[in-house]
Amino acid sequence: MSVVRPPARRRGHDRDRGQVSLEFLGFLPLLLVVGLAVVQLGLAAFAVQQAGTGARAAARTASMDPADHPADPQAAGRAAMSDWIKAGITVGGGGDAVSATVRVTIPSIIPGVDDFGTARRSATMPRPQESGALGAGRLAGADEGAVPR
Repeated sequence: MSVVRPPARRRGHDRDRGQVSLEFLGFLPLLLVVGLAVVQLGLAAFAVQQAGTGARAAARTASMDPADHPADPQAAGRAAMSDWIKAGITVGGGGDAVSATVRVTIPSIIPGVDDFGTARRSATMPRPQESGALGAGRLAGADEGAVPR
């Protein structure tokens, strides 16, 4: 009994059927890991940026003269950041400048990994030299807003 074989070209083509699907399935986990790592890196950068924004807002509010703008620096720092960012804000300093430090917990999107650490940013702002220097206590002069000479 003799077996009829198809031409050689056809035999090779049939053997490769589904190869691309198998290669894609093997490469898919690597693509997912790289994608998650890129998104996690972006989230960490966002958390660092939010820490800087909160530190600047808290320091700016703490440096204001109470006569100009009485406010809570920690509340101002939290208001400047996204609500879902967990942050700790400390304000200190005396004399001519005030400093604010914000620690932000970096959130995780990678399953099974809960701790990416914290991001810490500080900002220092000078205090006004005289009471009412920001304009709340003084009257506008006649030449305010005029073109400088």
